[in-house]
Amino acid sequence: MDDNLTLDGTKASAYATILDSIRDGVTTIFDHHASFCEIPGSLFTIKDAAQELGMRSCLCYEVSDRRGQEKCDQAIAENAEFAQWAAKERRDNDNHMIAAMFGGHATFTLSDETMDKMAEANNGLTGFHIHVCEGMNDVWDSRLNRGGISPVERLLQHNLLGPDTMLGHCIHVTPAEMDIVKESGTWLVNNPESNMGNAVGCAPVLEFFRRGIPVCMGTDAYTHDMLESLKVFLIIQRHNAAMPNVGWCEAMTMLFENNAKMASKYFDRKLGVLEAGAAADVIVMDYKPFTPLSEENIDGHMLFGMMGKNCRTTIINGRVLYKDREFVGIDEDKINAWTMAESKKLWSTLNDRAY
Repeated sequence: MDDNLTLDGTKASAYATILDSIRDGVTTIFDHHASFCEIPGSLFTIKDAAQELGMRSCLCYEVSDRRGQEKCDQAIAENAEFAQWAAKERRDNDNHMIAAMFGGHATFTLSDETMDKMAEANNGLTGFHIHVCEGMNDVWDSRLNRGGISPVERLLQHNLLGPDTMLGHCIHVTPAEMDIVKESGTWLVNNPESNMGNAVGCAPVLEFFRRGIPVCMGTDAYTHDMLESLKVFLIIQRHNAAMPNVGWCEAMTMLFENNAKMASKYFDRKLGVLEAGAAADVIVMDYKPFTPLSEENIDGHMLFGMMGKNCRTTIINGRVLYKDREFVGIDEDKINAWTMAESKKLWSTLNDRAY
């Protein structure tokens, strides 16, 4: 599918994702994109959809060696050009709605030469967004084919870690790798449903917290409902630890504190709070509690009582995008019809190549 995704298909994917996110009360996304059919301009295409629909977005492209040198070089160039554009847009037009990271696929598809090219092209402009130790293939490839060191050590050697970098998954990292992550100030993001769906294991998030490593909560596009991700995180961590009384504080810190801190860092705006000077992001949930609701137990009500489907109004940066379960200033039917047409084109292409 990546090999056949055109720029129009990329835009259709962005439309579908953003509409669902707004509907579920999401106001900010960090996206990691791959479309090897048409790489140049792909991040700008997603950016256009995000700006049209009003979604605050931090974007990057998935650099990988697995489609050859030309595609790899195009991916590096797309990341660099978009990061430079985003920095100029922030500087010249005070645009705090679009940001950039420098993306990389899992380390088992990134040679040492490619990692060096990524660091050189980025030139300290932004942080990196990379899948790390999601499966054991990442670990074995690094140990057997990349000099006998671990994936996180490779990233350290090639200057890809630091307080602006975010590593996805990190399920199979060693204690020594955790020490490197901690000392470098690198951030992690856990994606519980994606990890379960891919049957790759349960990330040691409780240990990350014990060591003082900052962890965000993500979805890896398995869902756009962050409260769903919150629920699944808690039960898989408890199941994995065989302890029914762990994970609560970590879950709430990840979603309601660390996600806001990472987003505030990248968009240079205070996010995740309702106060003067902060970005005007507000969602209204359609929820009737049957036990008292207070500041002390709001987390419990959100965990056990609410889902994204409870969202009835979404306001992003002061712009009302979704009110009383209807999009405002967005022709959802028109967008959905165009997206469906692009989807049929993609599947037709796949079917033609299958025979």
